[in-house]
Amino acid sequence: MSDKRVYSNNPRVLAVQTLAKIKNGAYSNLQLNQVIKKHALNDSDKRLLTTLVYGVIQHRLTFDYWLTPFIKQKKIEPWVRELLYTALFQLQYLDKIPQHAIFNESIEVAKTLGHIGTAKFVTAILHNISRQGLPDINAIQNPIQRLSVEASLPVWLIETLVEQNGEAKTRQIIGSINDAPAQAIRVNTALSTDEAVEQALLDEHFTFVKSKVADHAYVVTGGHVAGSKAYQDGLLTLQDESAMLPVEALQITTQVKTVLDAAAAPGGKTTQIAQYIADDATITALDIHAHKIRLIEANAKRLHVSDKITAQVLDARQTANQLATKFDRILVDAPCSGFGLLRRKPEIRYDKTLEDVMNLASLQGEILDSVSQNVADNGMIVYSTCTILRQENDDVIARFLSKHTDFELVPTMTNKALKSNRQETVLHIYPNDYHTDGFFVATLKKKTVQ
Repeated sequence: MSDKRVYSNNPRVLAVQTLAKIKNGAYSNLQLNQVIKKHALNDSDKRLLTTLVYGVIQHRLTFDYWLTPFIKQKKIEPWVRELLYTALFQLQYLDKIPQHAIFNESIEVAKTLGHIGTAKFVTAILHNISRQGLPDINAIQNPIQRLSVEASLPVWLIETLVEQNGEAKTRQIIGSINDAPAQAIRVNTALSTDEAVEQALLDEHFTFVKSKVADHAYVVTGGHVAGSKAYQDGLLTLQDESAMLPVEALQITTQVKTVLDAAAAPGGKTTQIAQYIADDATITALDIHAHKIRLIEANAKRLHVSDKITAQVLDARQTANQLATKFDRILVDAPCSGFGLLRRKPEIRYDKTLEDVMNLASLQGEILDSVSQNVADNGMIVYSTCTILRQENDDVIARFLSKHTDFELVPTMTNKALKSNRQETVLHIYPNDYHTDGFFVATLKKKTVQ
């Protein structure tokens, strides 16, 4: 960042400052929320700030390719690069801002955060881009490299997706990941009904459509639901539609008395389970971090289901040693690379490596191995991730089944019978299928001891 300590409410200045921090390891959504809370911005400035930040993150490799011939080997400060990226994003992806305005605003940001020399450098780069035009991505000969630059995804991820899904499906997936994520809510049926929540949303001037993916779910527009009275009163909670499917796959009936949520924080799925279980049933929710246990408890309190949930600090890999209970249902919503969440967390495409994926797959296997010893006869484990990579999904399940012959893979069921004609027993949800987060759900049933 520049040496200047600048406080500004200019959304373009804030975008550059935010992007520089995100590049240094901050999560985009958390960093952006902090900036918005700290600064007095009107709605249009909030939208511009958010659009610039997410737009630059989503297209970073593309911008780097376009800028390289103009910058060449010259070393520039990270914030200056981010500033040039914001200018490119506006030039290429926003059609309501004229070029002269983009140039003028970018040069002013350079003066604000740097000095006159920086402003002259930015001016020269922008004018050269205007005169010469941007390099043609189609000139890249290698098709994987070309797709990597075009989609702004690392080569290893493109190669993996093509290998696992073919080029046509990969193009469909990556064609959807830069779309704005939907705002989905789940009705808290422990406290309310679909009809009552619909009315509450209408009363607060929200627009909504019923989900085609999950039960008791809606896609909502017209404002931030977390600020609504219905949210604060616990009538609903924010949750992506596909994230509701693992709990549906548990197939909870009145006969289910004990449920373990093995990696529960922040409690979205735990509180969803609480909607389905009988009054005399209990949920044990685990997380490895004490502060995340407090998140689970806070969510349970807001949704008025605390009496059904016991949350405790425990590494899910230690359940076999630390928990004596045999559970009727176990949910393992495993820690994962998160590549199904690229719409919401676009920066993870640059942070994760194939080695990270393989390490996570090992961890996921250890969790499954441990919790499998706590399953009652005829009980079930539902394993889910929010990634779309088979190393963390199908491969983890295959290794588990090869070691645990007392379990069988059974069809994953959802309340709306998603992909009912699929050939696979497991359920793959890709970001382009329903415009939700990408998810994987597998259902493992313990065989009856003869």
